[in-house]
Amino acid sequence: MPLKTLAEVLSKANAENYAVGAFNTNNLETTQAIIRGATAQNAPVIMQTSQGALSYAGFDYLVALAKTAAENAEVPVVLHLDHGTDLKIVKKAIDSGYSSVMFDGSHFPFEKNVELTKQIVKLAHAKGVSVEGELGTIGGAEDQISSRKIILTDPHKAKEFAQLTGVDALAIAIGTSHGAYKFTRAGQQIDIKRLTEIKKLTQMPLVLHGASIVIPELVEQIRKFGGMMQRGQGLSQNELRRAVNHGINKVNTDTDLRLAFTAALRQTIMTTPKEFDPRKLLAPSTQLMQKVVEDRIRLLGSAGKG
Repeated sequence: MPLKTLAEVLSKANAENYAVGAFNTNNLETTQAIIRGATAQNAPVIMQTSQGALSYAGFDYLVALAKTAAENAEVPVVLHLDHGTDLKIVKKAIDSGYSSVMFDGSHFPFEKNVELTKQIVKLAHAKGVSVEGELGTIGGAEDQISSRKIILTDPHKAKEFAQLTGVDALAIAIGTSHGAYKFTRAGQQIDIKRLTEIKKLTQMPLVLHGASIVIPELVEQIRKFGGMMQRGQGLSQNELRRAVNHGINKVNTDTDLRLAFTAALRQTIMTTPKEFDPRKLLAPSTQLMQKVVEDRIRLLGSAGKG
């Protein structure tokens, strides 16, 4: 089926109180894992590319991959630009076939963030493209996105931002962080009180970035072969469920897919040293990433919502 917009899939999630998984891709294998996982769970899915992925693979290749995947899928698929900080890239995504873009102006002062986000919303909506904005910074670093300072989202500013810009979804800072090396304690805690107030005031789809969790059945494989394992636990599954129950409708996943890909690839190379066919070497990585996708979809409550 044709690509869906973020507004289309998140309006239903917002009304029915579940979250849609948003998974970052930069190659064929990850794209296949995302689509196969969503199809197996009959769930809507958001396929994201970062600016780093675009530098690596290029607009044409990634758009072609996503459109082909969507056209052959039996579940709703959104093609979304994740963390667009470069206005030129955001505008190019709008013109290149993306059905949704994120403009990340969170590093600007509030007024400047509103001004630039509003410009992107006007351009995007004119072409039927959805927009995700961001208010607050979550800290950590991942794929060219970094912020040492954590600024939690002010609920009243969130309401004002949403009203002034007209965004279709809002990414908020409520206690999580980007990246694999972010955890210095046993686990992250989401500010549920803050989340609840933001939801009450905005009544709109809310987005959670930095939502890495530990999947119990994959822990040992990732620890042994993944190369870089989180210190501590990240978010617990229960903590992520609580976030969804209190108003999160889109949850980003990138680091967990990278860890799964790397763990499976290293294990395959070590256990089959004579194999030289890239297709056979990469197949286990695709399979393990699919498991991560399916696990996340079930956790977010979007299984069966396709």
